[in-house]
Amino acid sequence: MAATVRRQRPRRLACWALMAVLLADLLALSDTLAVMSVDLGSESMKVAIVKPGVPMEIVLNKESRRKTPVTVTLKENERFFGDSAASMAIKNPKATLRYFQHLLGKQENNPHVALYRARFPEHELGFDPQRQTVYFQISPQLQFSPEEVLSMLLNYSRSLAEDFAEQPIKDAVITVPAFFNQAERRAVLQAARMAGLKVLQLINDNTATALSYGVFRRKDINSTAQNIMFYDMGAGSTVCTIVTYQTVKTKDAGMQPQLQIRGVGFDRTLGGLEMELRLREHLAGIFNEQRKGQRAKDVRENPRAMAKLLREANRLKTILSANADHMAQIEGLMDDVDFKTKVTRAEFEELCADLFERVPGPVQQALQSAEMKLDEIEQVILVGGATRVPKVQEVLLKAVGKEELGKNINADEAAAMGAVYQAAALSKAFKVKPFVVRDAAIYPILVEFTREVEEEPGVRSLKHNKRVLFCRMGPYPQRKVITFNRYNHDFNFHINYGDLGFLGPEDLRVFGSQNLTTVKLKGVGESFKKYPDYESKGIKAHFNLDESGVLSLDRVESVFETLVEDSPEEESTLTKLGNTISSLFGGGTTQDTKENGTDTVQEEEEGPAEGSKAEPGEQAEPREEAEAPTDDTSPPPPPEPKGDAASEGEKAAEKDKGEKPEAQASVCRALVTRFDF
Repeated sequence: MAATVRRQRPRRLACWALMAVLLADLLALSDTLAVMSVDLGSESMKVAIVKPGVPMEIVLNKESRRKTPVTVTLKENERFFGDSAASMAIKNPKATLRYFQHLLGKQENNPHVALYRARFPEHELGFDPQRQTVYFQISPQLQFSPEEVLSMLLNYSRSLAEDFAEQPIKDAVITVPAFFNQAERRAVLQAARMAGLKVLQLINDNTATALSYGVFRRKDINSTAQNIMFYDMGAGSTVCTIVTYQTVKTKDAGMQPQLQIRGVGFDRTLGGLEMELRLREHLAGIFNEQRKGQRAKDVRENPRAMAKLLREANRLKTILSANADHMAQIEGLMDDVDFKTKVTRAEFEELCADLFERVPGPVQQALQSAEMKLDEIEQVILVGGATRVPKVQEVLLKAVGKEELGKNINADEAAAMGAVYQAAALSKAFKVKPFVVRDAAIYPILVEFTREVEEEPGVRSLKHNKRVLFCRMGPYPQRKVITFNRYNHDFNFHINYGDLGFLGPEDLRVFGSQNLTTVKLKGVGESFKKYPDYESKGIKAHFNLDESGVLSLDRVESVFETLVEDSPEEESTLTKLGNTISSLFGGGTTQDTKENGTDTVQEEEEGPAEGSKAEPGEQAEPREEAEAPTDDTSPPPPPEPKGDAASEGEKAAEKDKGEKPEAQASVCRALVTRFDF
């Protein structure tokens, strides 16, 4: 009997070990079941979660409200967020930070930094010489960058979501304005990392709104394209988006609905905040006029009084949207003096007359970028709190020439709901109905490089080349490869923004530097010395514009090929192997490609991609040193998760499988050398 027990003991131990592993897996899975989204607006944020039993729900904050002010109050030993911080704005305006997202990714000489100082003079902005950016100087001991303040707020939003979900949350999708450039997007990602959040994706708020609209109207989407315009005027900015809905055939799930961003127009400073600032200035002037002759100080020099006036201006703007006039009143505005005055809607509209003239601007930009006419737009839908101003609707209705404006979407929560749907789709813990999203890059990106050319015998000159990497309104995520064919030594190339002519002079100044980075390659000459008998197939730079719209240079490598004789009995297998390696690393061996010196990583890389035209004055010739990147013009598949960069070559290899190779006595073998940069 004892022997029997001893034989069973290992089995029991194995069972207990298996149960422990399964329990550990379940516990690990429980930490990732819930995912969240943060719709980060200029004035307020909305947080939503998805967890088992709670599909797509807006999180209530501690005051049981569905939206939370984007406000942070920083003191020596304590911090306040949301409504608690907003209530501290009057008591301690210097330590209460609002609208700090406008400073993300901005250098000290940016016009938006000067605009922030003019709008909120109570805040002291210091200069960081290392980063060339600004920070908030709360006190001699307290200094915080805008990214640090945002990370505190994101951490607070996660605590709200965890309290609501009753479990830890790490994964999140965060909305950003569609006009954010690379520096601004990286600043948001940095803030999220400091908050300990794993960002599944930065999604443009206009794309999240369009996704929410499409998800709840899935049955209305068919093979006929429907063009919808979303006009989103929030507190800080205005974005107009043209979206095309239709069903498309996907590889895995058959016919599925798809949204495609066709055109985007924006105004970075047109929003409810500017209207409130105009009202505040109007009220401050009236108060000073009422106290004229009493040797009283200017109310504009009192930060607390100005904070009170801004809060009253916010209330006035909301009430005047539904009433012709209203009485503004503040007890103890300054020096224990009460303030009371009547403001009419006509006065408000006169104060903001120049702002209302800018309302049609984003519409025209969106139509121009989409290359569409107003007749092709079926419906114009209002999004954002500032669109509730009657004059905005009146001017917009006249600009679009429609009978009425669509108000059949939750103007405040649509972006949060679309973002949380995307979070559930990206999370491994949930399975949602597919909805294909094709977002578009607003700013084109190109590669610039200079090389020596010999135009005449003995006469050498420098030639500057430009190649469009990602064109304006091109879809992303996607990967691109540029091949440099005529370099055999270390060299540099620049990654810059492309033609930004669609931006006005002021927008260009706000945009900042058009240079993204300069890449310096080392080891190119050594690689050519190492393989002198191999044929060079060029130096390939692999770029990736990911789901968040963030550009990265994955790797740069040099590819060499040679022909190797093989025995007849191994001919068939080695030929197939050679074809596979060739397609993976650029192994074309035809005489034409040798003469032209062009790259054949993919069959369609022979010529410039659609939309990837050279800059004016440049010709996209296949003999040029760097080839234009490829663009897939076939019907778009659903967004795929990030995989190995060699997937492009694998597709080409699959294409080659359908062709029966002829028997050859030699095969092509490739060698790859990667460079440091």
